[in-house]
Amino acid sequence: MDAALSSAHPFIVARDPLAPPPGLEGAVVAIGNFDGLHRGHRGVIAHAQALAQKLGKPCALLTFEPHPADCFAGKSVIFRLTPPDAKAALLARLGLDGMVILTFDGDFAARPPREFTEEILARRLGVSAAVAGYDFCFGAKRAGNPEFLRAEGERLGFQVEIVPRITQDEAGSLEAVSSTATREALAAGDVALATRLLGHPYFVEGVVGRGRQLGRTLGFPTANIALDPSSKLRHGIYAVTLEADGVLREGVANFGRRPTVEAEGAPLLEVFVFDFDGDLYDKTVEVAFIGFIRGEAKFPSLDALTAQMREDAAKAREILALRPAASSS
Repeated sequence: MDAALSSAHPFIVARDPLAPPPGLEGAVVAIGNFDGLHRGHRGVIAHAQALAQKLGKPCALLTFEPHPADCFAGKSVIFRLTPPDAKAALLARLGLDGMVILTFDGDFAARPPREFTEEILARRLGVSAAVAGYDFCFGAKRAGNPEFLRAEGERLGFQVEIVPRITQDEAGSLEAVSSTATREALAAGDVALATRLLGHPYFVEGVVGRGRQLGRTLGFPTANIALDPSSKLRHGIYAVTLEADGVLREGVANFGRRPTVEAEGAPLLEVFVFDFDGDLYDKTVEVAFIGFIRGEAKFPSLDALTAQMREDAAKAREILALRPAASSS
């Protein structure tokens, strides 16, 4: 039920708990989907952290899977910026103690709002406080609103803080910041804009698998990672960083269907790590997208492809050399 992301301070991930998860008893919870954990989301989370510190309680995110939009559509329609593993990794870095995931399905969506406050917040989680954004709604027909949540907190004995709309943070205006805007930027390959919206480079997590090893024969051995099926990241070549076993390395990556050698098949992320000859197979790695180099293209021969790969690698090194040290995810 839980996963330790740090031996010194375990980060707890609990799915559909029936009782307060060990380590999250009496937690202050920030409630919402928070896909991307962008700069606007962080304002709500910061309020929850401040309240948790004041009360001397753990702080956790209370979120929902699958994404409600996917549930209502009956299929995957949302480009997930932070699938659960990536969300957990970011929350741990932000200093939260855990994440509680509730299964979102038709039955859950049809429950009256009072069932959410009584059954989940008060009984199953035993929260000391709930924090939500000004536009948070929940329960059947979205009948539960911030005012209802506040009244329920008074009735059931937990604090409620509703965070008003935040228009500014230390990095500037938040007017354009949204998960939708970030998805659109990534679909266009504009990872620089996505970084500004998120407040950190967009990154993915995955397990390195074994491919056809064609890259190795061309002098560019790659770590191959299947991304979340919802990904609509633009196909093309990117300057990236790759973190494995706590070590951050630089590289160049291709995301797409490899039209020169294999026009069919699911898109794959292939990362060539600079100045590295170790084994990454079966390791969980994190790849952050720092710069976009070019779109995916089909070449007339493997020699032409190899020549372009050399140019791409050189360009990636140039982009990464200009990367501020603080921009790593």
